Amino acid sequence: MYVKIGLSGLPGVGKTTTLEKTIAMLEEEGYKIGGMITEEVKEGNRRVGFYVIDWATKRKEVFAHRDFESRYKVGPYGIKTDILDEVGVKALQDAMENADVIVIDEIGKMEVISKNFVAVVREILEMDKHMILTLHKKSRNPLLQEIRRRDDIRMLEVTPINRNLLPFKIVKLIKGEQL
Repeated sequence: MYVKIGLSGLPGVGKTTTLEKTIAMLEEEGYKIGGMITEEVKEGNRRVGFYVIDWATKRKEVFAHRDFESRYKVGPYGIKTDILDEVGVKALQDAMENADVIVIDEIGKMEVISKNFVAVVREILEMDKHMILTLHKKSRNPLLQEIRRRDDIRMLEVTPINRNLLPFKIVKLIKGEQL
C-alpha cells in the first residue's frame, strides 16, 4: 500500500521544515528519498528569491528572484522555468526511477508556470509510490485543485501546533503502522 500525503498550510507555517524533518526520519529508516525542495534566498532578513534543490544530488539553483527579468512573474519575482525544469523536473524524473519516496516541495504559483513541471507531477500522481507533496494553500490553479480532489491523497494541514508531531505521523503512515 502506497501512501500519498499532501501538506498544506499558510505561508511561513513550516511546511518545508515539516517535510525536511520527515525526510531525515525516513532516511534514518533506510528509505531512499528523491525529488525537489524549494528554499528561500535571503539577503539579510529580506527574501529575494527561491532556490530549487534536487534532494538526491543536492544540486541547488535560483529559479525565482526579484532581479530576474522574465516574462513569467509571481509577485515581485521573475521566474526562470528553464532552471526549474533543469533542476526540479529532472530531480522528479530521477525520483520516479530511483526513490522509495518522492517529495515535491512546493506545488505553488511559481512552479506551475512550467508545463514540464505540471506534466511530471501528473505522471507521479498516477504512480504506485510513496509521495509527500507540499501545496500552496490558497491557489486556485487547476493542478492544485485536482490534487486536493483526489481520493488517494491524504491531506494534512500544517499548523504551529501540530508541525512538530506531523513528521512522526507521516513516517508511521509510510511504514504502514497504526496511528
